[in-house]
Amino acid sequence: MSESSIEQDSFVQGLKERLPSDIKDSFTDEQLLALKIAFGARKWGKHRIDLRGTVNLWQWRYYFVLLIGRNRRAPSRLQEELSLLAKAGMISLFLMFSVLIGLLTLYLIKSALGINLFPNFSLGIWDWFKTLWH
Repeated sequence: MSESSIEQDSFVQGLKERLPSDIKDSFTDEQLLALKIAFGARKWGKHRIDLRGTVNLWQWRYYFVLLIGRNRRAPSRLQEELSLLAKAGMISLFLMFSVLIGLLTLYLIKSALGINLFPNFSLGIWDWFKTLWH
């Protein structure tokens, strides 16, 4: 990277955004390049929620970071498999729920028409349903 374009680098811009105004303009291009190399040239991501702070508890200081945003990283193989399993589970649950609602609807229609498939046998659903509407 040429030293003249170091100011347009996303790492340098992110670094300078987090520094006090009296310090951020004091770095040379060489120093900025060295800082970029030392910190692994990670990009400063933009997140919808970026909450950082410190908490003092007795003699220790703890820091916390809460970042929430869209995941732009490529998923690992395990993540892809878990995602596929979750999608299959959700589709299965939706289909089972739909089938149960469909069977309940057919049962209620059958009972409303007075059709008995098994003489002297009832699940009691039709009687319960009639009490809801009367």
